[in-house]
Amino acid sequence: MVALHVREWGEGDRKAVLLHGLSGSSKTWWELGPELAARGYHVLAPDLRGHGKSPRGRYSRELWADDVLKVVPDRPELVVGHSVGGVVLSMLAERLRPARAIYDDPAWWVTEGGFGAAMEQVIRPQKDYTLADLERLFPHWTSQAREVRLEELSDWDVRTTYMDYLETAYVPVIEAAPSLVVLADPSVLTTPPRQAELEALGFTVRAVTGTSHNVHVDDFPNFLKALDGWI
Repeated sequence: MVALHVREWGEGDRKAVLLHGLSGSSKTWWELGPELAARGYHVLAPDLRGHGKSPRGRYSRELWADDVLKVVPDRPELVVGHSVGGVVLSMLAERLRPARAIYDDPAWWVTEGGFGAAMEQVIRPQKDYTLADLERLFPHWTSQAREVRLEELSDWDVRTTYMDYLETAYVPVIEAAPSLVVLADPSVLTTPPRQAELEALGFTVRAVTGTSHNVHVDDFPNFLKALDGWI
């Protein structure tokens, strides 16, 4: 195990854990962390190994999950996982036993859309993005959102994209905790038939219109509205 860097907000009695996605960091929660703190949570957001201020080393979904278990409390009130962070959350849910789980456009079916090619053509090149690139690609983002993203990419070890998970899917087969899935609209990773499968398993599924994979960054106000009744 490695000792993860953990960002914190608030001092409330209720615990919330926020798990970022591939190439991100705890900084991605710069809006949600303070919002939850204002609602009475003590928020903990670890940087997965290879991201942010956490150590580098060997990478796998299993190692990420085990690392997280070492730095967050058992039975938190709330856990939110974005993208690959949603995969890690679903791997942890039975052991962590949160009161509620929220999946932010989770990367459960990454292999169905040619994700390996996307890694090579889209995701790895992001390591070299400049502020001008982000302004061109995300003109609707605030300047702070783009600055945070640039910092995350600078702190990201691109070797995390060469893990075995690119060849295999990890999909929940049960609802281990009361669970909300908030999807981009349209979601590249979760098709309408897959949404129906999740609902049949007991997941509540909502979408935020006009957003891409970074739902909580693209439209934070409406992302927050999608969490009504869950936070």
